Amino acid sequence: MDESTAAAVELEAAERVVMRWDSTASASFGGGGGGGGGGGDEQMLFDGGGDRAEAERFLRAVDDLRRLAPPSPASVGSPRRTSSASGGAASNAVHVAMARLEDEFRHVLSSRAIDLEIEVLADLSSLSLCSDRANSSDIADATAADEDDAVSSSVGRRSSYRSLRSIREIDLLPADAISDLHAIASRMAAASYGRECVQVYSSVRKPAVDSALRRLGIEKLSIGDVQRLEWEALEAKIRRWIRAARAAVRGVFASERRLCFLIFHDLPLSGSTISTAAGTTTHDAPFVEAVKGAALQLFGFAEAISIGRRSPEKLFKIIDLHDAIADLLPDVSDIFSASKAGESIYVQAAEIRSRLADAVRGILSEFENAVLRDPSKTPVPGGTIHPLTRYVMNYISLISDYKTTLSELIVSRPSASSRIAPEGNENTPSFPDLDLPDPDSQLPLASHLIWIIVVLEHNLESKSSLYKDAALSHLFVMNNVHYIAHKVKDSPELRGLIGDEYLKRLTGKFRLAATRYQRTAWLKILNCLRDEGLHVSGGFSSGVSKSALRERFKAFNASFEEAHRVQSAWYVPDTQLREELRISISEKILPAYRSFLGRFRHHIENGRHPELYIKYSVEDLETAVTDFFEGCPPSLHNRRRSHG
Repeated sequence: MDESTAAAVELEAAERVVMRWDSTASASFGGGGGGGGGGGDEQMLFDGGGDRAEAERFLRAVDDLRRLAPPSPASVGSPRRTSSASGGAASNAVHVAMARLEDEFRHVLSSRAIDLEIEVLADLSSLSLCSDRANSSDIADATAADEDDAVSSSVGRRSSYRSLRSIREIDLLPADAISDLHAIASRMAAASYGRECVQVYSSVRKPAVDSALRRLGIEKLSIGDVQRLEWEALEAKIRRWIRAARAAVRGVFASERRLCFLIFHDLPLSGSTISTAAGTTTHDAPFVEAVKGAALQLFGFAEAISIGRRSPEKLFKIIDLHDAIADLLPDVSDIFSASKAGESIYVQAAEIRSRLADAVRGILSEFENAVLRDPSKTPVPGGTIHPLTRYVMNYISLISDYKTTLSELIVSRPSASSRIAPEGNENTPSFPDLDLPDPDSQLPLASHLIWIIVVLEHNLESKSSLYKDAALSHLFVMNNVHYIAHKVKDSPELRGLIGDEYLKRLTGKFRLAATRYQRTAWLKILNCLRDEGLHVSGGFSSGVSKSALRERFKAFNASFEEAHRVQSAWYVPDTQLREELRISISEKILPAYRSFLGRFRHHIENGRHPELYIKYSVEDLETAVTDFFEGCPPSLHNRRRSHG
């Protein structure tokens, strides 16, 4: 038998093997036959069972067909299928073989897939390259970062695919199934059916990826849907999204790319052999086709947040979102940037991060303006800490917790325009230039925080003028600046940004306000205890004027009772400051009253009804002072002791 005869015999044998598995006999070529996708009852070659002899025989027959059959004019240079009637028996056998391999590829990919356990995916949410914030307790702790980088697999890995520490690859199919898929894909690609192979791959894996994201809690929301949500609901979705995005990128997408790599990495899917809708010509094409829709949906949520309405309460969750995306970007690059189509996903994620950074800067600027223009014109009762003061200081304390990120994002100091009251708004006070202790050595973020405090102080000065009682006005300033100073002092991060020099200014300011309060509130009362105006001279009436002395005692009693009635209703919330203020008042009033009684008491007691003039002992006054600044006035008369 000559060589050509032997080849013909071999070709005929290969055709017989292939034609026994003709899945086009009962369906159109593109319909997948009786065994496609696990549907129907037709026996499959690659069913994961024990006897693989027939599958191996079929693959050898396909190889023989390609080696021995003359090329079909209709299929040369074209990856598209043609009718089985367009060529001879060998050409027809090739088409039958490709139809069968397509069905087998779909069947293995569908039936042998390992169900992705959501618990495994949820664990991936803890994989983070940056530490979670103290106030973001709902974000999982980074406890799994030092565990194995990937779930072990018996399938070898090529050096061209790199796994980051943060990526956790999960086996999506058993090793033997992947080996079968690679064997099938290599035959289809060699026969110019790479596009059909990719289409089958993406049609099976895309629903699997979508299902995994749904199980992680990723919802299909349009930008409009996201922007219509109330902030509380959106805040909860951001927290869930951060967890889900980590798992999606580092688990789902990374595992999908690895699966694609193991099946297609050394196949001729480049050049004219394959041209996908995604426009990529690398072995990543099937992966991109399968996951691109899910990836765009995933990052679409963050995009909606980045272009949404800005308001101060959104700042910290937007920073969390920014940091989560920044943390994921190296992994997104590693997973998607090998191809042009995949790179567009990385570019989108990077652009979203940039827009979130712009949103952070814009929100901080809007917060400064909101403090500048706070419209409240009702004085808080008792001169206590204003709600604005608490809100602003708690806000900038949280800002200091985000120092690392904000120091990178805030690169310019407060502008001159932000320190000028808006034209046409007469109710907004005019502010001086920002006088920083050492501007060249401070971070721009520190300058912004100091500027916010400066704005707050001036706003409080404006609010202090709402009090009709000047002493209460000073007490209000003292309370609020003291609160500001202690919030700075009690936060190491905030104190490090503000600096001790500015903290000294704040301390000096609240002490000055305390001094002004005491001078305004007690000078008139202390003047009642002076000797001036009590003595008369000349003739027989030289000595102390009893009528003037009686009036002086009456004036003191009335003034102190009024002070007790009014200032007991005032409130100093800080316990230590309240006690220090009482001690300071006692140190001024009690010695003066004790001395005054010592000098003039006998003049009153020798007259009629002394109890009308000397109503209080020193001890009575000492006890009464303990009622001050409690926010609820008791009756002073119940405090009186016997001093007869």
